[in-house]
Amino acid sequence: MKILIAGGFGVGKTTMVGSVSEIAPLRTEEPLTAAGLDVDDLAGIEEKRATTVALDFGRITIGRDVVLYLFGTPGQQRFWFMWNDLAIGALGAVVLVDVRRPESSFAAIDFFERRGIPFVVAVNGFHGRHPYPAAEIREALALPEHVQVLLCDARERTSSRDVLIALIDQLIDAAAGAAAS
Repeated sequence: MKILIAGGFGVGKTTMVGSVSEIAPLRTEEPLTAAGLDVDDLAGIEEKRATTVALDFGRITIGRDVVLYLFGTPGQQRFWFMWNDLAIGALGAVVLVDVRRPESSFAAIDFFERRGIPFVVAVNGFHGRHPYPAAEIREALALPEHVQVLLCDARERTSSRDVLIALIDQLIDAAAGAAAS
């Protein structure tokens, strides 16, 4: 099963893939340089030193016949052209949100809504903090009721795992509903 981990620049996509992958994740990170200062908005993430320029890749074996292939998307707008290729064959996605910069998540939400790819929204609690309840985040992002909003910490394996489980449960329910129709 191919799953995308998407969201804006600096929301924790690389961290999430790395926290749950059973293999050493493939990362295409490059250092941020002075050349990108006019292009990259570091407001709220001034400590960021590297960025994903193509993708992150990880794997989780769930059973003999079920393996999740995790693809983290690049977050900077200049690398969004990669998203179309990464989305091919994806069964679902996690849109990672940073409440310090919620506007950075709108493009990812729109991307999956336009393509009809099921997704959940995972709110990454930086430093273990979740200053807003899920209902307020849903309203701020104008999400429909069927989109799950989950609070998580992308650094924590169990937290990231729980987000993926919620997405997989949603995909299974949708497949069962489609089969029953």
